[in-house]
Amino acid sequence: MALAAGQDAFAAALLDPGSPVPSGITSTRGGADEARFAVYRNNVFVGLTNALARRFPVTDRLVGAAFFHGMARAYAQERRPASPLMFAYGGDFPDFIAAFAPAASLTYLPDVARLEAAWTDAYHAADAAPVTPVDLGSLAPERLETARLTPHPAARLIRSNYPIGTIWGAHQGDEVTSVRNWQPETVLVARPQLEVRVHVVPARDAGFAAALLQGETLGEAGQAASSDPRFDFGAALVGLVSLGAFSAIDQGEQQ
Repeated sequence: MALAAGQDAFAAALLDPGSPVPSGITSTRGGADEARFAVYRNNVFVGLTNALARRFPVTDRLVGAAFFHGMARAYAQERRPASPLMFAYGGDFPDFIAAFAPAASLTYLPDVARLEAAWTDAYHAADAAPVTPVDLGSLAPERLETARLTPHPAARLIRSNYPIGTIWGAHQGDEVTSVRNWQPETVLVARPQLEVRVHVVPARDAGFAAALLQGETLGEAGQAASSDPRFDFGAALVGLVSLGAFSAIDQGEQQ
C-alpha cells in the first residue's frame, strides 16, 4: 500500500504544476530538486499533448497548434492515462472540448473530435468478416421483421448537427478545401477490409442506421425511419451492409 500511495502521489505531482516535489523524491545531492522535477513534468505534458495531437490531427489543424496544445495541456492536467497504450489516451477529449470555455464558439469542434476518436477506435478494434449483400440472401423473408444485424466491432456512428464528415474530409490533404454545404451529417466509420473508411450516411438513412447499430430489429429500424418519404428500406439496408457496418445476421424468432 505504501508503494501504491507513493506512486499515486508521484503521478499527481507530475500533472499538477503547483505541487511540490513528492516526499521521498531526491536528487543525487540528497534533497528535492524542483528544477529537475519541473523538466520531467514538462516532458510528461509534452508526451501527453503530442499523443492527443496524433489522435486528433484535424482538430489540431482547425484551431492551430498553439490553441490545441493549450487545450490539450489543460485536459492532461485533469485526465491521467488509464492505459499504457497511448493510442487510447483521449477517449473523452471530445467531451472535454465541449466544456472548454475558450472553444465555446467552435460549436462543431467536439463532434469533429468524436469522429477522430471513432477513427482510432475503429483502427484498433477486433477483426471480423463483414456481412455482404450476398449474405442478405440467406435471410428468410418471414424472418425479416425480427432479424437483427450484429454491428461490426469497428463500426462507429456519429450523428451531428454539423457537416463533420465533410470537414474531416476537407482536411485529409495538404490543401484544405472549403465546406460549402453547412448542414447536419451522420457519419459511419467502418473497417471492413482492414482499412478504416469514413462515410457520410444519407440523411434519409441516418435514423435507420442508428437503430440497427443500437440493436433494434430490421422491422423496428425500418418503422423508425419510415417517416421520411425519401427512405427506401432495401436501398438503405444494402447500402449499410455494403459499407461493412455489420458482422453477423441474427434471424431471430419467427412471429
